[in-house]
Amino acid sequence: MNNIDYAFDRQHLWHPYSSMSHPAPVFGIASASGATLVQENGKQLIDGTSSWWACIHGYQHPVIVDAMQQQLQRLSHVMFGGITHESAIELSRQLLALLPRSLTKVFLADSGSIAVEVALKMALQYWQGRNVPKKQKILTIRHGYHGDTFAAMSVCDPEEGMHTMFGDNVTPQLFAPAPKSRFGEPLCQSDIDGLQQVLEQHHQQIAALILEPVMQGAGAMWFYSADYLKLARQLCNKYQVLLIADEIATGFGRTGALFACDHAGISPDIMCVGKALTGGYISLAATVCNDEVAAGINQSPAGVFMHGPTFMANPLACSAARASLSLMASGKWHQQVRTIEAQMRQELAAAHSLPTVKDVRVLGAVGVLELHETVNTGVLQAEFVKRGVWVRPFSRFIYIMPPYIIAAEQLSQLTQAMIEVATLLPQIQQHSHQQTLSHG
Repeated sequence: MNNIDYAFDRQHLWHPYSSMSHPAPVFGIASASGATLVQENGKQLIDGTSSWWACIHGYQHPVIVDAMQQQLQRLSHVMFGGITHESAIELSRQLLALLPRSLTKVFLADSGSIAVEVALKMALQYWQGRNVPKKQKILTIRHGYHGDTFAAMSVCDPEEGMHTMFGDNVTPQLFAPAPKSRFGEPLCQSDIDGLQQVLEQHHQQIAALILEPVMQGAGAMWFYSADYLKLARQLCNKYQVLLIADEIATGFGRTGALFACDHAGISPDIMCVGKALTGGYISLAATVCNDEVAAGINQSPAGVFMHGPTFMANPLACSAARASLSLMASGKWHQQVRTIEAQMRQELAAAHSLPTVKDVRVLGAVGVLELHETVNTGVLQAEFVKRGVWVRPFSRFIYIMPPYIIAAEQLSQLTQAMIEVATLLPQIQQHSHQQTLSHG
């Protein structure tokens, strides 16, 4: 039975990056299980996005569902100001056991963007505590993405991000060239020079360098050399700049390592995690720092860290995260991701010969077709739905980040659909253009 009022949705509901006057088509989902989304009309779609890279264990996993149901019966929410609870304590214990040993202090936020805001505020407040108040700038690399809130926007790509739209309200930051060296390859000299020159010239102003380790996500879908991370750590040490690793998209196995920093064997001063932290069941994020950062903040003029979300350390979200981390601790994710990676490498290889495809990239449980031209997300989404899969392209990229529990035949259906759509792209785009003209 169709209970979804599409007319109301079009009239009143904003969707991500959408227009209210010319809304893109949306598809009603009634339920989900495993790696499958079920539309309200009963049609099944294999999920190639893990609901924006978060639902790594699949939908309706009994361990996570049971943990949330039990928590809901005891304590669904309580403020964290002046109060603590078992769920937050045990989650933090589990998380710290997985992270580099130098990371010891946990700030539990409620979304990835807020985790980045918290990290940037930590860096600024740290230098106040160390009596170096001129360190007010943040350095990052081009083609990055760190969230949609204002401080997070300031460290997203300045050309393809949202900077110009919001004018002077977005704080100008410093940008180094994006690394060109591919994952698995040694650094090219331009990568070394580009980062070193910015730090050498501006380190007295720079509070922190923030980057997405190894994999740039929504800004570029680019996998770069782990040696760049090693270089970044060395240069931050040399020039007295904090290193912030934004592992919101890369953490919890997505790149084939538990955390992307593990590919380089480095430890950041501050790390942000989110998305898959709860297995994608409810929003939660964490910003984790080392003892040195915490000590600097404690010695700042305020004497305390100046941030405190209403839903900080929400017990229900913490319970989901505890269950998800328990599943990660079982170790199955590692073989699952390796199997997904091998299958995608084999099945997406055919796309190398397609005239519409500029590059094919696979790392861990991420498969990317970079196209020569920007695509219409709404049009291509509909094409994928016709083929029984859920894939959401953007810019020049058709990509998948499936749940780790996906079956081989389901993954094959996703990769086949990617190649089919990339092959038929000129006809699809032309047909869409003709329809637009006919509707005037």
